[in-house]
Amino acid sequence: MAFIFDMNGTMINDMEYHLDGWFDMLNQLGANMTREQVRAHMYGKNEELLERIFGKGHFTPEEMAAYARRKEEIYQAAFRPHLQLIAGLPAFLDKAAAAQIPMAIGTAADKFNVDYVLDNLDLHHYFKAVIGAEDVRSSKPDPEVFLKAAEALGVPAGNCIVFEDAPKGVEAAANAGMQAVAITTMHTRDEFDQYNNILLFIGDYTDPRLEQLLKEA
Repeated sequence: MAFIFDMNGTMINDMEYHLDGWFDMLNQLGANMTREQVRAHMYGKNEELLERIFGKGHFTPEEMAAYARRKEEIYQAAFRPHLQLIAGLPAFLDKAAAAQIPMAIGTAADKFNVDYVLDNLDLHHYFKAVIGAEDVRSSKPDPEVFLKAAEALGVPAGNCIVFEDAPKGVEAAANAGMQAVAITTMHTRDEFDQYNNILLFIGDYTDPRLEQLLKEA
């Protein structure tokens, strides 16, 4: 058995800071969107988000890269004083490592944001693989990111449990043939109603049911 973690909203509770960054950036670019409208688009790569909202070809690749980088700089500066793992996750990672459960990260975040988290919180040693935006062609709900993480771990997809905070991430896990644990940091439980691959809903990693998950793994 192996564990694959999404990062933003799953390991760190930072999605409202991403929402703030996107809300400001998109409306500066003329999107004229509410926060809830922006929230609905917050999945996948940054460039994909921009294309969903403005259409393909509206910005050059260079413009999209610049806007995406600026948004991440706004997010990182705002979130840095609050950068910490979600409650209970440090102990959970320690227990999983002690049980020799292989772990990976499968995220739509780019290396700039992944390293921001893993470096500042000294987490690299827990994860045998990190698959991010630069490593895949298609973002969630495409299963590519999780399938690549499983391959890197050398574990069959059906033996992987995905930790996710977003419905599109849970859908990606289902598309990969994986079960999921849903963390309700950004989305409410009813937003996951259409998915039947969810083992548990948790608010954070202090949930005692995770002890049984560790034993079964």
